Amino acid sequence: MRRLLLACLLPFSALGLSSVSTDAAAAEACDVPPPYGLSPLALSIRQTACNEHRLWFRPFIDREGRAASLAVTEAENEHLADNGLIAWQRVSGYWRDSGTLNAMGAIPGASSCIASLGSRYTDSDCRAFLIDNPWSAAFISWVMVRAGVPGFNASPRHIDYIRAAYNGASPYRLADPAAEKPAVGDLLCFLRDRRETLTYTGLVQALGNGSVGHWKSHCEVVVSANMGGDRTLYLVGGNVLNTVAMRMLMLDRSGRIELPTKRDAEPDGIAATCTPGREEECSFNRQDWAALLKLTAAAPMQVPLPVAAPAE
Repeated sequence: MRRLLLACLLPFSALGLSSVSTDAAAAEACDVPPPYGLSPLALSIRQTACNEHRLWFRPFIDREGRAASLAVTEAENEHLADNGLIAWQRVSGYWRDSGTLNAMGAIPGASSCIASLGSRYTDSDCRAFLIDNPWSAAFISWVMVRAGVPGFNASPRHIDYIRAAYNGASPYRLADPAAEKPAVGDLLCFLRDRRETLTYTGLVQALGNGSVGHWKSHCEVVVSANMGGDRTLYLVGGNVLNTVAMRMLMLDRSGRIELPTKRDAEPDGIAATCTPGREEECSFNRQDWAALLKLTAAAPMQVPLPVAAPAE
């Protein structure tokens, strides 16, 4: 396994890569017992997301928005932590098993990810598809399907289930991340690749007037909040640093997210002024966090048990 640790990342500070020691709390967020009183569905979502984070060797972005650890990435032919699954094949499974791959059928390489493994041509074609197409929404959809979230409409675009939450056609409710506290099982989302920062108010206005199309966005699963009073939010997302990574965000004293100001939020992610000489401008967490999707469903779907064949 090729493992890229913090010391190796020092030359890449311009990308927001950390030069401090890794924080053990990030790895422990998925290992400590969950808070008392969580619904069975929230527990199922947390467990599903956490298991995948462990599988990818627990990479994470620290509280300062710096990439503190990175191991295997999306298109590599390397084993994951179970020493059985291959990285690129696991990503292909997120697409295939979430039901989101069918919507990508016209895109080159998508059909190859449906094909059986083992052909040099289709394997290479599928890996190219995984590199060229963002898979973060496929990962979230996979988590929702695997966790048994009722009424969740899987999609290769995060904006589709943000819109569904706004319209009340979802197991989630759209909320303002500046006004409500995130909890385990919720989704926190940002808008990306836009010319201006919108925040929640601008997003709701656009949803209300029907101007939201296939907007580019990104969502991550809340797996822990204010663990042991550490005023930190722990999120797990797919296609973060081209892997399944944990992100740490600061919370205020009331348990709400400390959002960047509209001036500091970066619609395109890392600021253009992020350079080795201006490390303070480098943060993967300076995003347009415009949507908090609050989990409203409480119980996972019951998977029907197979019917036993009658005795002969």
